[in-house]
Amino acid sequence: MASVPKPGSTGPDPASARQEFYRRMDRDNLAPLWEVLHALVLPQPQSPCKPGYWNYKAIRPYIMEAGRAISAKEAVRRVLILENPGLRGQSCITRSLYCGLQLILPGEIAPSHRHTQSALRFIVEGAGAYTAVNGERTTMHPGDFIITPAWTWHDHGNPGTEPVVWMDGLDIPILALFDAQFAENYTADVQPVTRNEGSSFASYGNNLAPLDPVAPFGKASPIFSYPYARSRETLAALAKNGAPDPCHGWKMQFINPLSGAPAMPTIGAFIQLLPKGFRSSPYRSTDSTVYSVAEGTGKVKIANEEFAFQPRDTFVVPSWHAASLEAGDECVLFSYSDRPAQLALGLWREHRG
Repeated sequence: MASVPKPGSTGPDPASARQEFYRRMDRDNLAPLWEVLHALVLPQPQSPCKPGYWNYKAIRPYIMEAGRAISAKEAVRRVLILENPGLRGQSCITRSLYCGLQLILPGEIAPSHRHTQSALRFIVEGAGAYTAVNGERTTMHPGDFIITPAWTWHDHGNPGTEPVVWMDGLDIPILALFDAQFAENYTADVQPVTRNEGSSFASYGNNLAPLDPVAPFGKASPIFSYPYARSRETLAALAKNGAPDPCHGWKMQFINPLSGAPAMPTIGAFIQLLPKGFRSSPYRSTDSTVYSVAEGTGKVKIANEEFAFQPRDTFVVPSWHAASLEAGDECVLFSYSDRPAQLALGLWREHRG
């Protein structure tokens, strides 16, 4: 029991008594909120995530060396993880998202499996490989945006003649937060092909939908491949019909055509066009955002750090960090973030200027 001061005495030192109180409650798995409240309820986001930049030309030798170090089958997924400089060792590029660069060489197969994590692919280099989702294959081309909805069988193969590299984006940290991770390997390396390539797009991608449509992938888009040629054509048409947004240029989001919602329930994906010489107003939002440069050169200033970028480079803007973009040439940027999850929870905020 705590000592009781005698009448007329000053009693024990209050600070020492308090620490002794904390030690006693600690044995029963209790802790005082007032000691940590300032670190739990913040006046604004203070993410440990830092601005990050990866020059593709500089890291490409590592990607190709990985192809000599381990086979796609042995690795299951031959990927180099892009770890945020402030989150090293945690296998993530933001606190909610994972990012990696995956390589598949000619003749290889990355075996089929499925998991509860949602995944996206943005093709960075090479063409001729494929990804298969629940019985349908799609051929990869640079700039294509491809999704693997949660709990769908998927494998990758490369019957072509050149290495293919793509960016993988997954919601791994989000599922880890909820302890909702499940995974399963398919009984063979390659799943059976049961539908012709382009079947999903024919059913849902032309402003048409089957009568009484049933969403094949739940809340994710029934289209799992969004070709770059179509996205680029859309951006070019927009640029002819109006002025660019001062923060984003011409920016569009990939959507689920059945619902108008984002293509995936936890990850939002976007593509934007910056005209030559464009300088954006500063912009910040609560969703940390990962960018891949599809076309053009320019600069990005994130808080007090500045990075020059070129095609195939990657950079990340942490939550609530002001970012501004400057285009040297005409630029196309692909990006993804956890915006849909934040919107669903009523958490998302932005600030312009």
